[in-house]
Amino acid sequence: MSKAKTGNKRSALSEVVTREHTIHLHKSVFGATFKKRTPRAVKAIREFAQKTMGTKDVRIDSQLNKALWSRGVKAVPHRIRVRLSRRRNDNEDAAEKLYTYVTYVPVADFKGLQTQTVDE
Repeated sequence: MSKAKTGNKRSALSEVVTREHTIHLHKSVFGATFKKRTPRAVKAIREFAQKTMGTKDVRIDSQLNKALWSRGVKAVPHRIRVRLSRRRNDNEDAAEKLYTYVTYVPVADFKGLQTQTVDE
């Protein structure tokens, strides 16, 4: 299929948005060496944020890092709820115009949760 209109693209700059996602970490760390499980989970979160929000620059909050490392290097949580917010880069000489800030959202149960857009 070919696109009839090419001028209908949305600018990523105008889309400063915040969403909540549940990331299934067990898929990415299953079968990994014990000493590499949590570092691989951090990389999986970065990769998920890059793919979902479309930015190369991904910054992880310290509370999310603590939540990942809370059970040690071996016992990574199977799932984790995160808030991805695409923000403007205030730095003048930055290579990217936008960056993604990933924060931890504590939840009691993951049943029935879906992706939600958050109004700030």
